[in-house]
Amino acid sequence: MNICEQSNLEPFLVTDHAVSFQDSIPVCPIVKTRAVEANSVYFSHPVWAQTYFEACHRDAAFKERWLAAAGSWDDKIVVDIGCGPGNLYANLGGNPKMLIGVDVARGSLEMAQQIGYTPLLANAMNVPLQSGFADLVAINASLHHCDDMSAVLAEAARLVRPGGLLVADHDPQLSAWDYKGLGLLLYKIRLSVIYRFFLRDLDASDEDRATALATEVHHQPGHGVTDALFRETLEPMGFTVNLYPHNNAIGAEALVGDLGEPPHWRYRIGQLLSGINPYGAEAALSLMCVAKRND
Repeated sequence: MNICEQSNLEPFLVTDHAVSFQDSIPVCPIVKTRAVEANSVYFSHPVWAQTYFEACHRDAAFKERWLAAAGSWDDKIVVDIGCGPGNLYANLGGNPKMLIGVDVARGSLEMAQQIGYTPLLANAMNVPLQSGFADLVAINASLHHCDDMSAVLAEAARLVRPGGLLVADHDPQLSAWDYKGLGLLLYKIRLSVIYRFFLRDLDASDEDRATALATEVHHQPGHGVTDALFRETLEPMGFTVNLYPHNNAIGAEALVGDLGEPPHWRYRIGQLLSGINPYGAEAALSLMCVAKRND
């Protein structure tokens, strides 16, 4: 029995929780879907998880943007929804009072545990944690991996205390990926070519690559986060919502309306062919949400 993690988590668990502490990672029973299975397999794979940890969300601009939005994590109770192997905390640092990482991938949680997370294997749509206790709930590059983005967002928001923050970032903005006509056709051709030919030399089977693609539930044309998703989910729950479209490689300037450099030329071509202005806010690849729960 994992006495340490149990003592860390118990003060924050709902009274009727079904979390098991029989192993090194606390586990809440999960209803399996194709997306849940794919994320569990992909982000538990030791090579893929390590590559993701080392390569994603670790640059200086990302860190600056997040610190400007969420502030220091020092002395805060933080819940990281879809924490993966711990990229967010590994980049931002700090000394949180409590750092809970929620994910469906056991392998990733084991990595996150090594750098200071208290792990909890649970579906983000049904987190067995009490309402209104977290100073900060972070969701980074996770909503688009989930079956129901609105349900996950609402569940995450439920955990935020009055006066606390919910910060979500690095999910694709629907308006930037809403390819149509020739733009959509070229996207499908490019994806097919990359998948069938350029990726075939990777050390992965066709099944492995299909699993990786299956994790990207809402990262495709016609999918993504929107202004309405955040406002219609969070404002009725008592949040003041601020949204910042950006093109990823930009720091704190994103919070004053700077989109950063336009998307790569291949995205711009697809956008132009779909009637999207590649230099406007609608074409920004990501939409950051900074929402404060009213006192």
